[in-house]
Amino acid sequence: MARGSEFAQQVCKLCAQICKACAEECAKHEAQHCRDCAQACTRCADECSKMAA
Repeated sequence: MARGSEFAQQVCKLCAQICKACAEECAKHEAQHCRDCAQACTRCADECSKMAA
């Protein structure tokens, strides 16, 4: 992104998709570390989506 790559938007969009999938999977589990992971991945997905826009 810093160098204006033509692929930056695609990479950010893919990152958002991956983080969303991880969040959904981790949210299925009751363990605290899974809940923490789901929250972190959701935040990451939100930020990556913003950068992909």
